[in-house]
Amino acid sequence: MAPIKIAVLDDYQGLSEPKFRTLDPTKFEVSFFKDTLRPYSHPETTQEIKDQLVQRLKPFTVIATMRERTPFPRELIVRLPNLKLLLTTGNRNLALDLPAFQERGIPVVGATDKSHPGAVGSVSTTEHCVAMILAAARNIAQDDHSVKSGGWQTHSAVSLHGKTLGVIGLGRLGVAVAKIMHGAFGMRVVSWSPNLTQGKADEQAVGAGFEAEREDGEKTFKVVSKQELFSTADVLSVHIVLSERSRGGISRKDLVLMKPDGIFVNTSRGPLVVEEDLLGVLEEGKIRVAALDVFELEPLPLNSRWRTTHWGKDGRSQVLLTPHTGYVEQKTLEGWYEQQVENVEKWAKGEPLTQSLY
Repeated sequence: MAPIKIAVLDDYQGLSEPKFRTLDPTKFEVSFFKDTLRPYSHPETTQEIKDQLVQRLKPFTVIATMRERTPFPRELIVRLPNLKLLLTTGNRNLALDLPAFQERGIPVVGATDKSHPGAVGSVSTTEHCVAMILAAARNIAQDDHSVKSGGWQTHSAVSLHGKTLGVIGLGRLGVAVAKIMHGAFGMRVVSWSPNLTQGKADEQAVGAGFEAEREDGEKTFKVVSKQELFSTADVLSVHIVLSERSRGGISRKDLVLMKPDGIFVNTSRGPLVVEEDLLGVLEEGKIRVAALDVFELEPLPLNSRWRTTHWGKDGRSQVLLTPHTGYVEQKTLEGWYEQQVENVEKWAKGEPLTQSLY
């Protein structure tokens, strides 16, 4: 019997290879693809690129993918007749059309974050978000580049002590960031999301170890309107889930309300923000800096304006970019790949799979 063909997609650091190499080579033939082809359903994806993606994936019976790097819409799934098992990471992947997989009888299984049980990368993302806030406020990237290229100081820093942190979404990640910035830097916290109530915010404050109200009588996590959030925040950080309702929910009319010294941070999902609007506001220098870990299209094309614009010059805002590394910790990824290998072996033996997504 010929070996079962497995494709491992989008493992930029190669952390999956030692795990998948443990599979019996007489039973499994594993191929690794570190480059991500443009998403099948993206408006700018040509038919030629769609066909390239299909030709890459068509031979494989099992595909192991990293959460939300290569999307699998229905139009792609129906063109993969050999696919019998789809592996992903985490317990949610909005880039997968689960009903289409289910109709084809293709199992889809996830993996848990064993390094941070129950967190699914949120500890890592929280640390990354706080690091980006501090780097943006203290000009870390600009000064590092200046010193290494023969220069010295670039811009004065901005103090965070006593300033206002605006949080869009007060779930697990929003609360974690607010807890650190309020507790460590004394930042005043205001928050907004479509369904957030002050009662819920009070519960989150108490759950984070604070009193619901500060000594001055103001709420520790104060719920405000969307307009007040953007206009009063010195640092504004996005922490809501991407959905059809939230997609594009942050636009120019919101961004132009920010203070000239404002810092905008997005470690959640790129499509939550109308990218053209954000680019325009930054090119006009309306705010101090944007710190971004996520983008509309990932990986960023080489000709992306995020890469090619001379940020911080000629009146433009500063821009701090990282390549969607908020959840990329070695132990977390290695744990995910270990579970994927375990599920491959279970599937080959006809045993029940763990972490099924439907």
